[in-house]
Amino acid sequence: MGISNELLAFLKDLKANNNKEWFTANKGRYEAAKAEFETFITELFARIAVFDPSIGHLKAKECIFRIYRDVRFSKDKSPYKSHFGAHISIAAKKSEIHTRSGYYIHIEPGDSMLAGGAYLPQGDWLKGIRQEIDYNGADLVKILENPDFKKTFGEIEGEKLARMPKGYPEDHQYIELLKMKSFLATHKLKDSDLTKANFTETAAKVFETLKPLGDFLNRN
Repeated sequence: MGISNELLAFLKDLKANNNKEWFTANKGRYEAAKAEFETFITELFARIAVFDPSIGHLKAKECIFRIYRDVRFSKDKSPYKSHFGAHISIAAKKSEIHTRSGYYIHIEPGDSMLAGGAYLPQGDWLKGIRQEIDYNGADLVKILENPDFKKTFGEIEGEKLARMPKGYPEDHQYIELLKMKSFLATHKLKDSDLTKANFTETAAKVFETLKPLGDFLNRN
């Protein structure tokens, strides 16, 4: 299954007309695009569950983000997101998505991606990741240097501390990994990739390549 041109056209038009009046007048288009995206995620679930049974208990609706923006603390008062997104994770609630690594899909004309890892993990999770790097950093290096991983994602990205985190020696073998504040793997997509009939299969393959990184980040 691929993403339809109609869904992409809706998102393009929404970006150009991000206001309540336009959205209300085009509510039918939104409902159709939303239903299509939910069907796509449901099919993607089935493919991911083959190599990652831990997500088998989830439903698409539980993983799809709302299109309505929270503008309370934002200078940008646009009421709607110009993309569809979903985060597939063993985390039980959306509020817990920053406590477990998973699979993120972002559909936005001209800026779509498949991604995963850990975005600014906090508290115990970050401490656990750093401890795992300290004890078993060679495992993470092996994952990141895997030819399929490098071809699919390139280098992992994320902000870094200026200095070594407290409790670790400055000459640590994995100093650069320990200084990372995020551990992000991103696979960019062209609009033409999205509309191919085998896009679900392609996305699942990308996420299967991503899984070892998620497994490492979720060890603790």
